[in-house]
Amino acid sequence: MRSDRSAPRGEIHTLALDSVLLRGNLLGDPAERQVPVYLPAGHDGAGLPLLVDLVGFTAGGPAHLNWKNFGENLPERLDRLIAAGELPPVAVAFPDCFTRLGGNQYVNSAALGPWEDILIQEVVPLIEGHFGCGGPGRRGLFGKSSGGYGAVVNAMRHADFWAAAACHSGDMAFELCYLPDMPATLRALGKKDGSIETFITDFEAGPKWSGSDLHILMSLAMCASYDPDPAAFCGVRLPVDPETCELLAERWANWLQWDPVVMAETRGAELKKLKALWIDCGTQDQYNLVYGARRLHRRLKAEGVAHIYEEFPDNHSSVDYRLDRSLPFLAKALA
Repeated sequence: MRSDRSAPRGEIHTLALDSVLLRGNLLGDPAERQVPVYLPAGHDGAGLPLLVDLVGFTAGGPAHLNWKNFGENLPERLDRLIAAGELPPVAVAFPDCFTRLGGNQYVNSAALGPWEDILIQEVVPLIEGHFGCGGPGRRGLFGKSSGGYGAVVNAMRHADFWAAAACHSGDMAFELCYLPDMPATLRALGKKDGSIETFITDFEAGPKWSGSDLHILMSLAMCASYDPDPAAFCGVRLPVDPETCELLAERWANWLQWDPVVMAETRGAELKKLKALWIDCGTQDQYNLVYGARRLHRRLKAEGVAHIYEEFPDNHSSVDYRLDRSLPFLAKALA
C-alpha cells in the first residue's frame, strides 16, 4: 500500500557479515548477520551519504523492510521522499543487531556484545567497501526508542566517526524510564523462585510471548547492557535489592554512566562536531521519555550544541511518521 505508487522503487541489497567481534559471545548469539542496504532507484551507491537504522527493542534491522498495513515500510518511505525531492538520494543500512535478550542498546557490553565496535569496525566498513558510499563526514545514524538511545550515545562517544544523528523517543533519564519497572520485574522473578535463569529459559521455551513478559525481558536486557556481570546467567544482575527493591548504589551508579542526560555533562560538547543532530519525543510518551528529552535539550542548549528539538502530540508507539522530518534533515547535512 505505497503512498506514492509512481515513486521509482529503490533496491535492497543484502550483505553477509561474519562478525569477528561477536564470535564466542556470552549469550551464544550467531556471529553471522544480515545487513540489508537500501539504494535509491538508478544508484549503485557510489558517493551517496550513508545512514544506519538502529531499531527499537525486540526488533532487528530487517524488520523495517516488512510490508505494513495502512502505511509504508521504510524503503517505501524513502522512495516517496526521494521522488518528491524532499530527501537527497541516500544509502540506508538495516543491520541485524538482535540478541538472545531481545535486542540491545548499541553500546559495548560484556554480556550482549561490543555493538559500538561492531557498527564502527565491521558493519560500516562492509557497506562502504561494497558500495563506495559514506566515508568521513558522510555517515549518520538514526533510530527510535532503544535505537534512538543508540544513535545519540554513539554520536556522543564517536563524533569523529558519525557526522549526524537522529534520536526519536530515546531512552534517557533512567530513574524515570527504568526504575518504575523494577517492582514488576521482581514480582515476575518471584514466580520463578527469584531465578533470572529460570525466567529466561522458561520465556525461551514459549510457545507464546506475552507483552508483560517481553517487558520483563527488556528490563533484564537493560541490566546486561549497563551493568553486566559476565559471571551471572546471560550477564544479568539487578540494580535493586531483590527483596526490598531498594537501589544498590554501586550498581545504579554504573547504569547512570550510560544515561544520555548524565553523559551530556561530560560528553555533550562532543556533539558540536556533528553536522546535524535531531532529538524529538511525544508529549504523551508512556515511558516518561519526554522528561529526559527535555533535560537533554536543556543541557545541549547550555553547552551551545546546535540541534533540532521537537515535541509532538503523541505517545511512544507507531511514530515512524516522524522520519519524514528527521531523515531529510540528516541527509541534506551529509550531502
